[in-house]
Amino acid sequence: MKDHLRQEGKFTYLEKGEGTPIVILHGLMGGLSNFDGVVDYFPEKGYKVLIPELPLYSMSLLKTSVGTFARYLKEFIDYKGYENVILLGNSLGGHIALLATKMFPEVVKALVITGSSGLYENAMGESYPRRGDYEFIKKKAEAVFYDPEVATKEIVDEVYETVGDRNKLVKTLAIAKSAIRHNMAKDLPKMKTPTCIIWGKNDTVTPPEVAEDFDRLLPDSDLYWIDKCGHAAMMEHPEEFNQLLQKWFEERKF
Repeated sequence: MKDHLRQEGKFTYLEKGEGTPIVILHGLMGGLSNFDGVVDYFPEKGYKVLIPELPLYSMSLLKTSVGTFARYLKEFIDYKGYENVILLGNSLGGHIALLATKMFPEVVKALVITGSSGLYENAMGESYPRRGDYEFIKKKAEAVFYDPEVATKEIVDEVYETVGDRNKLVKTLAIAKSAIRHNMAKDLPKMKTPTCIIWGKNDTVTPPEVAEDFDRLLPDSDLYWIDKCGHAAMMEHPEEFNQLLQKWFEERKF
């Protein structure tokens, strides 16, 4: 994956394949590698996959918000010269994709969300991970998945490093508060962009009823379930996720 990373101006991003652009938005504690399955699959099917690194921790604290990230995404799309993209987001990335679609509907031809925030905010859990408590953070990371084995040491270490960095911790809390303020329940009924909702039946971060609410509120959406699956379907069941998404693309002619 590192082979495909580019740095141009203010943007660092992964790009692979040729064809219809799918721009992927990673979550708050998630990295580009969370989408390895998507990156390996869709370029073979006639799509260009792009994942910009979101400036979660490099913006000033006053600018650290879901709205700022949505505008950053629009700048990236403009920089690449795309007039029509498919947005795919998980967790906070889904929320950014939703807000960008509301703000800039003219450049988004389709939207894909999985375990997205925007309606129900429990992404931080009951208590925020304590700095320096590795076992606590390990349990929190494992709870994101139906199968705790998916939370590899590498994933736990990354979360531990983020929480242990005071600057990142403060920004993480600012982003979480911004996500709560940007509840999209009133916006969704006006958003006519075709939307594919793929959700883990066992998601405890954004439970199944959240997916049902998204499906009910969005005018043009299709909801698909993945069984024995938590908050990050594209990581836990990459093959099933890709097949569901490809089937939706084919049905909708994207």
